[in-house]
Amino acid sequence: MKRTNSSQSPARIRSANTFGALLLNLPRAVLARGPSLRARSTNGRACITILFACMTCVSMPLRRAAAAAPPEPLPRRVELAFDRFYDYDQLVAAMRQVAAAYPDLVTLKSIGKSSEGRDLWLATINNAATGPDRDKPAMWIDGNVHGNEIQASEACLYTLWYLTKSYGVVDKLTKLVNDRAFYILPSVNPDGRAFWFNEPNTSSSARSGMKPTDEDHDGLFDEDGFDDLDGDGEITMMWKADPNGRWRRSPRDPRIFEPVGRDEKGEWTMLGMEGIDNDGDGQINEDDPGGYDMNRNWPSDWQPEHIQYGAGDYPFSCPETAAIGAFLLDHANVAAVQSYHNAGGMILRGPGMQYREGSFPGEDLAVYDEIGRTGEKMLPFYTYMVIWKDLYEVHGGFVNWTSEGLGVFSFTNELWNGDQYFYGTAGDWERRDARMKFGDLLEFEHNFVPYHEFQHPRYGEILIGGWNKYASRVPPTFMLEELCHRNFAFTMYHADQMPRLFFSRVRVRELEGRTWELTVEARNDAAIPTISAVAAQKKIGARDSIRVDRAPAGESSGAVQVLASGTVDDWFATGMAPTKQQPERIWLEQGIPGHGGRLFRWILSGSGSVDVTLQASKGGTIKRTVKLEPQDVVEPPPA
Repeated sequence: MKRTNSSQSPARIRSANTFGALLLNLPRAVLARGPSLRARSTNGRACITILFACMTCVSMPLRRAAAAAPPEPLPRRVELAFDRFYDYDQLVAAMRQVAAAYPDLVTLKSIGKSSEGRDLWLATINNAATGPDRDKPAMWIDGNVHGNEIQASEACLYTLWYLTKSYGVVDKLTKLVNDRAFYILPSVNPDGRAFWFNEPNTSSSARSGMKPTDEDHDGLFDEDGFDDLDGDGEITMMWKADPNGRWRRSPRDPRIFEPVGRDEKGEWTMLGMEGIDNDGDGQINEDDPGGYDMNRNWPSDWQPEHIQYGAGDYPFSCPETAAIGAFLLDHANVAAVQSYHNAGGMILRGPGMQYREGSFPGEDLAVYDEIGRTGEKMLPFYTYMVIWKDLYEVHGGFVNWTSEGLGVFSFTNELWNGDQYFYGTAGDWERRDARMKFGDLLEFEHNFVPYHEFQHPRYGEILIGGWNKYASRVPPTFMLEELCHRNFAFTMYHADQMPRLFFSRVRVRELEGRTWELTVEARNDAAIPTISAVAAQKKIGARDSIRVDRAPAGESSGAVQVLASGTVDDWFATGMAPTKQQPERIWLEQGIPGHGGRLFRWILSGSGSVDVTLQASKGGTIKRTVKLEPQDVVEPPPA
């Protein structure tokens, strides 16, 4: 990290340095004056010792002033707080602020409209001075697929903010921005987000997009959602006193309702969240706004509604998913995907169903394991998991499509784990007790609505109260910034594992009379290959290629002809697997592996120089000009 110490003005630093230089010269002056000064001192040696001691005492703080300043706060052009949540309009305004402050790095573009007409704002982070975004390995980052999963947008916004303010200050992040591109969509579901913030909701409602949907199949749309019965702006639980109920109020804390044992009689019945039977069908809250799930509307293993709830009419039937799908299909350089959701403390990979395990070959699983297990160390209370096996089965999920259908290494992070409420030993409190204690001790009961009586039109006298929509699934605001930073750091680690290509060795041997053997090793020192194993198996996307061309005029003298080419298994092998057609270009069906390399050889005639160019959709393009003369050059990995 390269920074100046902003706590001292330049004038003060110059003054201090001058004073330090004077002190450093004092002993020399004392010694130069010799006996005359020592004669006037009761102890000349003691005087010099004291002066040296003074010099040391003053120079120590000067050395500290010249040292690197603390890592935070980094200089920034935009002040954003991450101890709060941003509604849709505030989120867009914050994105605009960052884009305006860093015009050389950030562009904003709406890639489509939501069901209710809100823009899907995408931020592209790319340093155009180092090349177009499409020519670099890129990472797609999104969040807020479900409207209630609000902190996912803050994690995306934090990524946009932290990467830009770090540019030119934090070396590693500066290099990431120079060498990679980032496509960040903070809110996949802006309608659900707006509805969750603006209307009474629970922690789990407004999950859907807001396209009207007939969830109870009665011919009506969105007619029976939650009702804020007591008008307090919250949707909380309804309880009815019942001598045959299956719940009782805890003797430890009457605010806690706990289930009774099989052979016990309870005192209360849980009626669900606040609501009434708006459509007269005998049910409550069975058809709230929306009803389709944008994490079930993707092509890979899509299943219809009667098999997968929320699937929509067909893949990409939602305007939001259609817009994202079109963008990703148009950007073959996306080599990594990170999608943020909101609860459970998980680092998830596919597949969504057990029978799709074949879509994750062993070579790809090794990459997932390397990244996921590192993530467990970076994210306390998070566990690296497989969706179908460790969470639940999913048809048509987003990261299932990007990993299985596009061959892109993809993770879903569930951003909050309730175990983080207390850092004690498991079992110190029952889960309900722990949540209540946390609310008392650290949130001062701010997110708990005290139980109070209400006269319900169907149930008569009931109790209403309990936790509000901020009390679960989202972190308390004082823990939000750490959540954002740790997940941002994990995502940057994932991004850093996108292909990093370089030519590690170039050898030219003269065979006879202006005939040359050119052997090149191309390596990838990151974990992610340029073509995943599943993409190679299914022939997804364009092939990589490496080719030799005559160098441009001024760099070459004479004509160069490619006589033959092929791949080589061993650097010292005399033979090669030949290219059958167009020997100047070698196609790479398997790409360049992660943490590995491949060897290529050409037989050339002529003189001058040639350009060797490796092109990989997900690894970028590297180029090397080679003079046709005997040489054997070994290059280290790029810094």
